[in-house]
Amino acid sequence: MSDIRSKPLRSFLFVPGNRPERFEKALSSGADAVILDLEDAVAPDNKDAARQAIKAWTSHKRPVLIRINAANTPWYEQDTQLGKLPGVAGLVLPKAESASEATDVIARIKRRIPVFPLIESAKGMWNALEIAKAPFVHQLMFCTLDFCVDMGMEPDGEELNPFRGRRTMISKVAGIRAPIDGVSPSIDDGELLNAETTKGKRWGFAGKLCIHPKQVAVVNGCFAPSEAESAWAKRVLEAFEGAHGAAVAVDGKMVDRPVFLKAQSILAAAGA
Repeated sequence: MSDIRSKPLRSFLFVPGNRPERFEKALSSGADAVILDLEDAVAPDNKDAARQAIKAWTSHKRPVLIRINAANTPWYEQDTQLGKLPGVAGLVLPKAESASEATDVIARIKRRIPVFPLIESAKGMWNALEIAKAPFVHQLMFCTLDFCVDMGMEPDGEELNPFRGRRTMISKVAGIRAPIDGVSPSIDDGELLNAETTKGKRWGFAGKLCIHPKQVAVVNGCFAPSEAESAWAKRVLEAFEGAHGAAVAVDGKMVDRPVFLKAQSILAAAGA
């Protein structure tokens, strides 16, 4: 995860910051990124202890992300200072509603690391393009459950799809990576997790937040290209490059530049 700016990130696993005995297990879970959580997973009375546990454990040999507390909380200033630690590869900003929140945290730590704003409210969604364009913002994250509460929506159908599409479009316009989808609270329902993750992928999301190690393999598998997709992509690239600009068809369909670019992205995600 030290090469966070260049590697594709599919699975982001939350770990409570006050449970240091779980940190190593999270790193060995197969998750592309581990988020040590100082916000929702930690009660107010445990915030200081969690911060100290993270300070004592982090190392450049085991880089992690940290979800700090929001700017309007009494823990924000001390949380942001953790961004100076060499083992912190990026910061997750909860309840992001303006670009100034992203720029403020970088100004406080005076270190250029990736920032991951969590969009959790209608105001955050309304200002998402401004937030996405802020310096050092790497990817937007969608906190679907909190967003539904703020909007008075029921998150059990297709209601979130328009907002997923908007998030993907905003990320593209801002020139940052595709966004990360919210958690699935059902830990033991692999079929439901697969369906929700696949839906996010179809709407252009690049990854998903996880709340348990057993979710990681499902999420990674959903975002990894299938053997059929990889084989198709290889055929497209070979045909396109061999045509030297002439019209070419693969599997009975014309291949133009958008198709070529899609094939390239599939092989990149497959590591081919």
